[in-house]
Amino acid sequence: MRTLLLLTIPALFTATAASAQMPVSRVTSDEQLARALTATQLTGEIEIDGLLTEPAWATADLATDFVQREPDPGAEASRATEARVLFGADAVYVGVRLYDHPDSIAAQLTRRDNVGNSFSDMIVVGFDSYNDNRTGFVFGANPKGVEFDLMISEDQREDISWDAVWEVETHIDSLGWTAEFRIPLSQLRYNPDESLWGINFQRVIARHGEVLFWAPTPPEAPGTVSRFGALTGLAGLGSPDRLEIEPYVSSRLARKPGDAANPFYETNATGFSAGGDLKYGLTSGLTLTATINPDFGQVEVDPSQLNLSAFETFFPEKRPFFVEGSEIFRFGEVGSYNNYNFEEYFYSRRIGRSPQRNLEAEYVDSPDATTILGAAKVSGKVAGWTLGFMNAVTAEETAAFVEDEEGSLSPVGTATVEPLTNYFVGRLRRDLRGGATVIGGMFTATNRQMEDPEFTSFLHPAAYFAGVDFDHSWANEMWTLSGYVSASRVEGSPEAIEATQNSPAHYLGRPDADYIELDSTRTALNGYMYEVALQKAGNLHFSLDYKAVTPGFEIRDMGFQSRVDYHAFTTLLGRDFPEPSGIFRRRSIFAYTYHGWNFGGDPLTHGGAIGMNAGFKNFWDAGLTMTYRPRTYDDRLTRGGPIARQPGMWELALDGSTDPRRSVSTSGRVSYGETDAGARTLNTGISLEIRPTSSLRIDLGPSFNITNGTAQYVTTEEDPLATATFGERYVFGDIEQTTLALETRLDWTFSPELSLQLYLQPFVASGDYTNFKEFLDPGTYDFGIYGEEHGTLTLQEEDGDLVYTADPDGAGEAPAFAFDDPDFNIRSLRGNAVLRWEYRPGSELFFVWQQQRSGFAPLGDFDLSRDTNAIFGAPASNVFLIKATYWIGR
Repeated sequence: MRTLLLLTIPALFTATAASAQMPVSRVTSDEQLARALTATQLTGEIEIDGLLTEPAWATADLATDFVQREPDPGAEASRATEARVLFGADAVYVGVRLYDHPDSIAAQLTRRDNVGNSFSDMIVVGFDSYNDNRTGFVFGANPKGVEFDLMISEDQREDISWDAVWEVETHIDSLGWTAEFRIPLSQLRYNPDESLWGINFQRVIARHGEVLFWAPTPPEAPGTVSRFGALTGLAGLGSPDRLEIEPYVSSRLARKPGDAANPFYETNATGFSAGGDLKYGLTSGLTLTATINPDFGQVEVDPSQLNLSAFETFFPEKRPFFVEGSEIFRFGEVGSYNNYNFEEYFYSRRIGRSPQRNLEAEYVDSPDATTILGAAKVSGKVAGWTLGFMNAVTAEETAAFVEDEEGSLSPVGTATVEPLTNYFVGRLRRDLRGGATVIGGMFTATNRQMEDPEFTSFLHPAAYFAGVDFDHSWANEMWTLSGYVSASRVEGSPEAIEATQNSPAHYLGRPDADYIELDSTRTALNGYMYEVALQKAGNLHFSLDYKAVTPGFEIRDMGFQSRVDYHAFTTLLGRDFPEPSGIFRRRSIFAYTYHGWNFGGDPLTHGGAIGMNAGFKNFWDAGLTMTYRPRTYDDRLTRGGPIARQPGMWELALDGSTDPRRSVSTSGRVSYGETDAGARTLNTGISLEIRPTSSLRIDLGPSFNITNGTAQYVTTEEDPLATATFGERYVFGDIEQTTLALETRLDWTFSPELSLQLYLQPFVASGDYTNFKEFLDPGTYDFGIYGEEHGTLTLQEEDGDLVYTADPDGAGEAPAFAFDDPDFNIRSLRGNAVLRWEYRPGSELFFVWQQQRSGFAPLGDFDLSRDTNAIFGAPASNVFLIKATYWIGR
């Protein structure tokens, strides 16, 4: 569920300016008139206490006349708001008086940056201190003084992970409440010779569902920062030195189950680490950020997921060094409401990944992650250019191992499991026409120092990616044409390049694909990718998108991709009705289509959907989507074998949420779909939010999914007699797959500086395979079931494991083959508890406990009582961590 913060912040930052006090240079359309506010130079001192009693506040220029974006766009605000801005030698000060009934003010006490997840009033100020119409630095607070901040890039993309060091205090009185901000100039980026900034204010009155802003806008306005009003009077603003140092120390204790015979096993494994981050302002707009031996011990664990496909699971980045400023390194995000497939060209989780070589030995002591020796990046804006350069070096990692030789352990040996690797990424963008036109480029390079032949057989010593992109808007940014073209190259031994060609992303050896060829002598693989999109924003909006990826495109050394070898065309047409009418607060309808082919011309997907969404005046929401896809083809079903027919399908999905103003609210989604081959899927997910007190919030997120599939891949067996399928037998089975998970989060906030966060996810999944069968004819969805119309199938136990033996022609010439029973039951528990104390601005102390339990059983059937009890019966791994950081800056 998208948080309230991310719902309400765009309300401020999609502001088309109107109702002017004076025209200013930020305006790019004759239809726009921007509001302007004059910043007053501070004389004297300001005590940040939330009271606004200093004389300087009384003489400052006022920003008033806030208007609604929700629920009634353009209507007068129900409560008055007055905002003022002062600036001194080293900081900008913002004071806001928010008139209201004091007993009606809504506020939750939450940890920092979590205000948007709660029912709370808010005040927000955003600065476009570059005055580039593209970049915004946003600061906000609720009536209890809980602060949050974020950065906006490319006019509308938000980075909630961005954290600055600043102060805010609030105060509730008989007139409502007040907020007083002190934002050090060192936390902003600006040109000291520029006397004009962009600025905007937002206020949320939660009980009314009212979103107010100073620079008015209709909800359909596409821009964000470009809609800010103007902040004048900044002539003579200084340029302070910007140096921040944040060293850390951490101590770790791990208690994990293990084998007492394992010479590497420790009941209590301890560790100590130290390092730090540095930020230095090279210029007023450029910042150097560096880290030495970064520690990521307090990061929340990744949730459990069941993946029976051939493709990798994507997990978002959570490590602070890589998350902060990541928006600069984004590439390929065209303006489109409907995209086909997903790629990420810089996937920072590749840096510090788990070692990629698995040793075959009785006992192995291998590191969980690759050590990051150091990383540095330079990022910011200079004279209309946005640039980001990052370099990281990860260490050569070794693992120790021993073999069990005739009942005794051999001497300890060592082997390299990850080579020394350098990662580089560079990004450059140029703003033209006040940010309405942007052109840019990106380059990444992965270079490994590999001497061990074990690595040269599957890793690339060098991998490169390069691309150029553009974004061109007109008609007040209501129309956008955007796109990019890119190329990739990976180099390596013939064995490594052949392994890449045979990987699920490529499958260049597919036997019936005459337009591609697997070349076992290659020492490099090249490919390209491009996309172009036309988008119209507004209440009536649409987009057209065309995308192509050649069979040789490969970016997984530093990026993320699933499949290649396709070109796709997608469309979307929608109509929003933002004005209240009858029982509705807002409504929308939409329809979209998607069409994809591989480079051999085989249709991979065609289909479309229609849907509608509605927000009601009682603050409930609902949505309905109906999807249909006719029969096409699937060139990945046989995992590198011949192409198969893909059944047609339909799906119905229903979304809904209750009034978030209540102490108990819920949202959820349920979908059901069928194929014309008899497969069925039911997916349900619910989020229940409970706020028993103003400082305690509990989120429960159960999900339950059932899939009855008719062609789940099992194995491939070589057989020259299988001439119809090119000398291979492709074995599948029906599957009844069930998953149940419960994501639980508890946030208990004792003060804005001290909070406890708990996360827990029990997860169970089962897969029951039946009707094992063989794929019969390329281009069809025809199978022969073993033991029925196609050969024989027997099941027996071998060394405690169940093994199937299939004879394709029932004791004829075709050889029989065996495969393990694929039935499974997976049980896991992942959780952590984090006590966080910000003992001084920017400095934190963490106490962390992480626990994981996991188990497996080859049962297949789903039994709620048995499987959930088995979770807590599994051995537990516990990790305890203490970490302290100390921020040095100004």
